[in-house]
Amino acid sequence: MKVKEIVEKLGLTVFCGEESLDREIKGGYASDLLSDVMGFAKEGHVWVTLQTHKNVIAIASLKELAAIVLVKGSQPEADMLEQAKEEGIPVLGTSEQTFETVGRIYGMLNA
Repeated sequence: MKVKEIVEKLGLTVFCGEESLDREIKGGYASDLLSDVMGFAKEGHVWVTLQTHKNVIAIASLKELAAIVLVKGSQPEADMLEQAKEEGIPVLGTSEQTFETVGRIYGMLNA
């Protein structure tokens, strides 16, 4: 499944990274603890979080994640967007809670 498919099916906001929406999603990871994501997320995962600072992009780049989905209506900080644009990482958003977002993505990936 491509990032653009979850954007369309879940009605996600694209804050940046439109040029990288063709990335393949291989799985997902949900955590707000950066060290947890650094230790366990895998290349190609979509990361669901409420963290909105630029350190999120550093982890996403290091782990070669497909995209980041911000939940609960969280808005990315300016330095996060700047770093995401430099790294070419899509930053997406939803007003839904983490539980619902993860469930919907999981269902789409395992359909």
